[in-house]
Amino acid sequence: MVNSEWSDNQRILVSINQILLAYFCSMRKLSMEELGRKSVEEFKESPKTPVIAVLENVRSAYNVGSVFRTADAFLIEAIYITGYTAKPPHKEIKKTALGAEETVAWQHFRSGNDAVQALKQDGYKVFAVEQVENSISLEKFDLAGKIAVIFGNEVTGVEQSTIAMCDGTIEIPQLGMKHSLNIATAAGVVLWELVRTKIV
Repeated sequence: MVNSEWSDNQRILVSINQILLAYFCSMRKLSMEELGRKSVEEFKESPKTPVIAVLENVRSAYNVGSVFRTADAFLIEAIYITGYTAKPPHKEIKKTALGAEETVAWQHFRSGNDAVQALKQDGYKVFAVEQVENSISLEKFDLAGKIAVIFGNEVTGVEQSTIAMCDGTIEIPQLGMKHSLNIATAAGVVLWELVRTKIV
């Protein structure tokens, strides 16, 4: 903290010292060049994590865009969009996806049931992310292989008919009053948990 009785020269020296510390300390923020960002082509050619996020009747296109951005960050296989969920190209998706809608593979299905059928035919184990009886708490979920996770509508969640077709359900443990997370937040939490064990 700069003392009010210090001279101008002392204040300048403190400022220079803070700048040098910020630049040379081990917690210096990385530049865009240092992040090792992939080009669209490099992303598409990269091996993916065998996880598919399914968005069932998600009302907000901003939430959809956020999930695209998370899917890009974790190099997941694809996003399946079902029902009335907005799909690219879409202005609001573009605003929150920041280009991830161009990198992450996606498909649209008429319903969640159609998506689940397609996933099972392709050898995926399918789990709804929902608060239900006998759900698996996320920190205890341990399954290798191809996994699909379904995120539902912001108000009503995953449709009961879709849950009935799943291999199980995953629940994010919550400790507060609301016991409710925004779908984009829930997707970030679940996808990170599924991906982090696969990072070499």
